[in-house]
This record gives sequence, structure tokens and C-alpha cells, in this order.
Amino acid sequence: MGSYITQAGLEKLQAEADHLWRVERPRVTHEVSEAAALGDRSENAEYIYGKKRLREIDRRLRYLAKRMDDLTVVTPAPEQEGRVYFGAFVTVVDEKGVEVEYQLVGPDESEPGAGRLSIDSPVGKALMGKQPGDEVRVPRPRGEPGALEVLAIRYALDEDTGRS
Repeated sequence: MGSYITQAGLEKLQAEADHLWRVERPRVTHEVSEAAALGDRSENAEYIYGKKRLREIDRRLRYLAKRMDDLTVVTPAPEQEGRVYFGAFVTVVDEKGVEVEYQLVGPDESEPGAGRLSIDSPVGKALMGKQPGDEVRVPRPRGEPGALEVLAIRYALDEDTGRS
């Protein structure tokens, strides 16, 4: 079974793969061939590093290709409105009155510092299916669980992802 991803998240992975294939790999290949032309490869740091970098690029390209094959793009449906599901932007307030907006995404595009939480995270799991006014308790690394109240839910608009 594959993982879920937003269309924007898939496009980001595709852009990374494209950049590695069209820009990075040709550049490093050229650098390796220039370094090889300098002579003794056994003590040629540029050649050794270049070959290592090529292996890293190829490994990442294989990983991205395999991973993208296993991903399922999820597009929010109109009937999801008013409840938290995959792809939702959720505004919550904690017990200290701090408001934060999160987007619930798949693990491949999770960036907590940027407000993109994995649906597999404790907060992501707690928010799934909730609606405005609902309160959730979320575990903390230390101490008592925290409380979050759902204030608002919206789904991606054209300006957020280029899609509706």
C-alpha cells in the first residue's frame, strides 16, 4: 500500500528528480570526466568525490522513482468541507491562546516548521475528522497532553497549490 501526497507535494518530488537528472547529474558527470583526464585517479580527490556524488545522485533518483510509484495523490472532495481530512488547512488554538494553521499532508511532504504536519503524527491523527469547535488532546514529549481547539478548516484554493 502506498502513502498519500498532495498534488503540490508530488510536483515538488518530480521537480527534485528532474533537477537531479537534467542539471546535477550532467554537471557532476562532466566534472568527473575532467578530473579523470588529469591522470592518476587513485589520488585524485575531485575524481573520487565526483564518483561518490554520482552514486548519491543515482541512489536518490532510484529512491524518488520508486517512491513516486507508491504514492497516491489525494484531492480534497467537496463533501469534506467542514471536517478535517487529508490536505486540510486547520487553524487551531492552544491552551495559551496561540493560534496556528497547519496543513495535514503525507509523510513525504511533512515539514512541521513550515506548518505541514503528517497525518501520521500525533497532532495529525488527533485532528482527523474533527470540525470547528472540537477540542483534541495531543501527547507531548514530556508532561501532560496539550489541548487544541479547532477554529477553522479550509481546503487548498488556487493560490495555495495552483489547483482547486
